[in-house]
Amino acid sequence: MSTNSPKNVEDQEIDLSLISKKIGGFFQNLNSLFFSGIQFVFRNIIVLIVLFIVGVGAGIFLDKTLKTYDHQIIVMPNFGSTDYLYSKVNLLKSKIIENDTLFLKKIGIKNPEKIAKIEIEPIVDVYKFINNNEQNFELLKLMAEDGDLKKIVEDNLTSKNYTYHLISYTTKDISSTEKTLNPLMAYFNESDYYKVIQKEYLNNIQIKMKANDTTIAQIDGVLNQFSNTIGSNQKSDKLVYYNENTQLNDVIKTKDILINEQGSHRIELVNLDKIVKENSFTLNIKSIKSVNGKLKFILPMLFIALFLIGHVFRAFYRKQSLLAQQN
Repeated sequence: MSTNSPKNVEDQEIDLSLISKKIGGFFQNLNSLFFSGIQFVFRNIIVLIVLFIVGVGAGIFLDKTLKTYDHQIIVMPNFGSTDYLYSKVNLLKSKIIENDTLFLKKIGIKNPEKIAKIEIEPIVDVYKFINNNEQNFELLKLMAEDGDLKKIVEDNLTSKNYTYHLISYTTKDISSTEKTLNPLMAYFNESDYYKVIQKEYLNNIQIKMKANDTTIAQIDGVLNQFSNTIGSNQKSDKLVYYNENTQLNDVIKTKDILINEQGSHRIELVNLDKIVKENSFTLNIKSIKSVNGKLKFILPMLFIALFLIGHVFRAFYRKQSLLAQQN
């Protein structure tokens, strides 16, 4: 054992010596590479400056000319037309990708070549989804037992049942309601089937409101008659006993419910004048996504990077050519 110990120590010293030499060689190569980089910059400083200036100039020019604008419409699909709306938007999306300007012109869009894309997504509002709707609440609770609630809330099958949806589209120039918004909304509202559904739906609401007005008038008659009875009894100075089972309080509550229902119906009529109702819109938001507005920073770096890649490739090719000649 004692004879092997000096040998092990000697081997360890040799290993440490090799490691230290490799580390030293690595740092030496790193220093050489850094020095070579400095020499390369000094040799090509004029070319690099020119590339940088050209890149900045080209980027500024392209940022000014290649502008894109985002537009957003918040819509409410009525009469169960959500799937119909999504299919319409998807058709438009495919036509834009195919650059089918004839179809886009046919539906009334001005300068269809300027439209870059169109998308639709639900506006997630769980509280409105379950508000006063016990069935939706129970369904959501049941689905949440078997999975992640967040995923379920954002799932396509669930999200299509939300009240409001966001339609966003991008154009390569400033647009207006006459050029894009109005033609798009007219296109979304072209459906003979849903027009019939709309007519019947509105007719049912009118019938219900008329019946509610009649019931409210009848309740007012009962209340007036009761008020007159009280007034006449007070004038006659006679004691009057009231039966607690007259259900007068229930009658007043019923009237209050009917009045609130009439108010809800009037708001419904405002929102149901179209198959797809636009609630609000925002046009001409200058897009800063992707490289939009950033080309003056990207192009200089890109030109310099391409120059460096070309230099490295040329040096590699020369080295390999020399090796091939020597062999």
